[in-house]
Formats: sequence, C-alpha cells, structure tokens
Amino acid sequence: MATLIHTLADHSDDVNCCAFSSSCLATCSLDKTIRVYSLSTFAELPYSPLQGRASPVRVCRFSPQAAYLLAGAADGSVVLWNVQSTKLYRSGKVKGGSLMACAFSPNGNFFVTGSSSGDLTIWDDKMRCLGNEKAHDLGVTCCDISSHPVSDSENGFKYFQMASCGQDNHIKLWLILFADFLGVQLKYKCTLSGHSAPVLACAFSCDGQMVVSGSVDKCVIIYETSTGNTLHTLSQHTRYVTTCAFAPRSPLLATGSMDKTVHIWQLDLKQPCAGQCTLENESKVAVEDWSEDDVSAWLCAQDLADFVGLFKMHNIDGKELLNLTKESLANELKIESLGLRSKVLQKIEELRMTMTSVSVPDEFLCPITRELMNDPVIATDGYSYEREAMENWLSNRRSSPMTNLPLHSLMLTPNRTLKMAISRWLETQQK
Repeated sequence: MATLIHTLADHSDDVNCCAFSSSCLATCSLDKTIRVYSLSTFAELPYSPLQGRASPVRVCRFSPQAAYLLAGAADGSVVLWNVQSTKLYRSGKVKGGSLMACAFSPNGNFFVTGSSSGDLTIWDDKMRCLGNEKAHDLGVTCCDISSHPVSDSENGFKYFQMASCGQDNHIKLWLILFADFLGVQLKYKCTLSGHSAPVLACAFSCDGQMVVSGSVDKCVIIYETSTGNTLHTLSQHTRYVTTCAFAPRSPLLATGSMDKTVHIWQLDLKQPCAGQCTLENESKVAVEDWSEDDVSAWLCAQDLADFVGLFKMHNIDGKELLNLTKESLANELKIESLGLRSKVLQKIEELRMTMTSVSVPDEFLCPITRELMNDPVIATDGYSYEREAMENWLSNRRSSPMTNLPLHSLMLTPNRTLKMAISRWLETQQK
C-alpha cells in the first residue's frame, strides 16, 4: 500500500526530476531552478532555490555520500554543487545532444549519462569516457544504479544493477561491473513492460529489490526486480509523470509530474501485493451508482473543478452524468462556451468507454496527455497531438515531445483525416 502524505508545488513549470539524500529532497524543473527541501519537515531550505542555469534543468542527483548535487540541463551542461557550502564545485558540458539522464556509481567514482540519441555513456570522475552502449532507439530518458551488489554465479564478480528507460515505452535492467583491473563491463539483463507510452523516469529502492517508473501514460509502476512482476500501479497524477525516487533510509517514494506537483508516498512494505493494483481505484463503485460527491471528485480529477458547483446545483449524480448530452449541457446547465461543452462531453465519452472496457486505439490518443484527441494537429516532427496540449508544450520549448529533437518550425497543421476517424469511431461506440 502507498499513501500520499505531502505535495510540493513551488516550481512554476514542469517538474523534471527529484532526488533524495539521507536528509534532503532535491527537485528540478523547466523553470531553470533546483529546489532543496528538508525531509523532516518538507520545508524548503534557506539556500533554495539554486539558480544560475541558462537552460531548463532536466536531471539532478546526489552523490552517494551526499557531498555533491549534480545537475544536467537541456543544453548539455553539467554542474556539481557542494551541498555543505552551497557553492558551484565543477562544471562541464556533455557532447552529442541533450543530457537526459545521469546516475552515480555506489562509490561515486563513476557516473552514467543517457542522451536523446539513445546512448548510455559511462564516465569517470575526471569526465573521461569509459564505455558506450546503444540502449533505447528513440532516446534515453532516465537511468539509475542500485547501491546493492548482486552476485554473478558464472565468474563470482559482484555486479550492480542499472535501470534505463526511454521513448520506446520500456524499462531495461542491466548488470554493470566497476573494477579497476577489468575496467567497466555492461551486460543486458531483461526488459520490463507495463507502460502504454514513453517511460520518462526510473529509480531503484534502497535495497535494490524494487524499481519504480513513471510515464507519459500518467502512471507510476513499482516492479519487483528479481521477478519483473508489477507490485503497484499509482495513477494520482493528472499529467504525465516525469520523475520518481525512493528515499534511502525510509519507506518514502517521491513522484513529480507535468501537473507541477510532487507527490510523496508512504509505502507499506509489510503488506503483500499480488499482481497489479490501481491504488485509488481499489474499491471502485459503478459509475451509475456514483453520488453527487463522487461526481464532484471525478470533475476535479478531470481538470473540470470549475463545474463542481454547477453540477451540485443540478443534483448531477452518476446516472445523470452518463445521460448528459450537448443539448442538456447548453439548455439545462447553461454552459455557453462550445469549447467547454465539448471538453465535458469528451470526458464523459471517455468515462463511458472505461465502463464498457473499450480500448481506445493508440493512434487516437495525444502523445502528450494520453487522452482522446478532440482537435488533432500535425507538428513538423510528423506526429499528431491535441492542439491545446501541443500549444502549451511549444510555449516554452522548441523540441519534439516524441523524439526530443529540435523542431525546425512551430507550425501546426489540422489533421482533419484523423479527426474524422475519431468521430466515426465514437459514433460506433455509442451504438
């Protein structure tokens, strides 16, 4: 079981990464800042935020002894902060595209970076390249190294587990050997599936027995590393999950999202879990049996909180909700905006499809929101997106949500063919 105990909402833009030390939590964002919090009170520390970055900060990591905080930015720059003095210790730049991920070895003498080109690169503390591996075809989004070694029965060496994830929807587990006399060896172990969209974050628990991942599908999945089985699925975030991290000495899990929040979960490690469970839906009530309060909670979860009072005024319960039409929204509830009526109806349609266990074709889902598209447009990367979601994306970046590569133009072209196909599909579901 996992329980939400605190939410941090200090960043002014998407949260990209979070990292624990034994006493602190660090988070970084597209707002170009790194924020550091106390784990005892979750209050922001006096020297936070750490600023001075000219580019959005994509990743942050504490060194194993928490002496340093490493941060990597979209322009490929890498900075190392001295945690005690809060001063910049060392800086550099990684060649070959955007730095998307980094992880320290347990002794702090090596670290691994992942790039938008799909490569994992191993470096020593003097920034010398020791090895390179093509890991994810569409780009690496995150990587992590467990601090607990595992034995290799073939040769008796002690390997460390490494996890990587990418735009290919997968998490890959690796065995990595750091040895002065052998150099660095990297061995592929297995692939974990479960997400229906690109995986943006992964992290090991302190004992290496669990690995957690966050995805564009808005879900957080906790796996057992020895078997690859799913232990928990958390779907509390309303936008896609960009970061996740286990605390080193307490049963805490932090998850950050494009909804600009960081959720902190308390894990009950004694409670057995069999298979997959969606925590907030464990005691689901049929939609037609929803109370007015259930409808209000659903509206808030769908980013429709402004309609809670209106729906309560008209005594809209689950049965009434499912019977709403565009005419009743306009004539009875007096929702004048066509755009708002369309948004409400779209959410109700998605709810009806969930009830009947209908699987929405993946090509009808926006890659950014993972929701059924209402106004699909084609970007210059060749992919189709919901117009509002893509316009929000382009308001502070010029890269493709799918490939992380620069867009040569910000032009969006209506995809009328796809819009007609979605309309025809919706009509068949209503029959």
